[in-house]
Amino acid sequence: GWSVYVFGLPALKVIILCVVACVALEYAVQKIFKMRLSYLDGSAVVTGILLAMNLPSSAPVWLCVAGSFIAIVIAKMAFGGLGNNIFNPALVARVALLISFPVQMTHWPKPFEGDAITSATPLGLLGTEGVSGVQNISLYDLFMGNIGGSLGEVSVLCLLLGAALLFYKKYIRWDVPFSFIAGLSVFIFIVNMISPGKTAGIPFHLFSGGLVLGAFFMATDMVTSPLTTRGRLIFGLGCGIISGLIRVFGSFPEGVSFSILLMNALTPTIDKYIQPRVYGTRKGRPSA
Repeated sequence: GWSVYVFGLPALKVIILCVVACVALEYAVQKIFKMRLSYLDGSAVVTGILLAMNLPSSAPVWLCVAGSFIAIVIAKMAFGGLGNNIFNPALVARVALLISFPVQMTHWPKPFEGDAITSATPLGLLGTEGVSGVQNISLYDLFMGNIGGSLGEVSVLCLLLGAALLFYKKYIRWDVPFSFIAGLSVFIFIVNMISPGKTAGIPFHLFSGGLVLGAFFMATDMVTSPLTTRGRLIFGLGCGIISGLIRVFGSFPEGVSFSILLMNALTPTIDKYIQPRVYGTRKGRPSA
């Protein structure tokens, strides 16, 4: 809702296109391969919304459809459908589109100005101009959403309200978001302690880019995250540290998507070595 208010009808177009394309593609795959029809279970709608949240409001129709195809056909249905996918489908689509079509994926319309007028994102400015380039960006604008970026990056306040609802409904747990944010915060603190002025401060990193969207809405995906609390804490911590590494030392200004996908790949290994203690056993052996 806020993205539509900030960017206008083009944002609504992107959301509708992604949702419709994701549902239609899932239906098509299930019909062609004679699979059980579950395209209306809501998961394709969620994937479409999350994909839209990772796109700029200026995304053309073909980019939305291509992203939907990658998310549903390649990242989800090719693995067997919901519950079998290794990686978060919307993030696979975002990264594939970012690498393949960087011009379209980094065309950031300026808030309340229409698609014709663009501006760099706060993280983009940090990457090109350093700390001096973001000194005039207020934390208030970052928190409220008066900035450029993808649809799901422009209001920390709205994202936190949505996350509060998910917590209330017990759809997500605290461990992944907490460790994700803690991992990035500790990393940024250490970098600035070793090399003062190397990057912006912790609040700037927390309020800019896709951190809140990724930590609360994408890294918490129960299919692609570890099963145990300890495993999820390690998962989130790894996401935060990798995000910080890419933001500070990488060629991409944002690292949230890459970090979540990399930790998705490590989830089976984490589940293998971080297992819950079985009731009635002691150090892996039956108790006397």
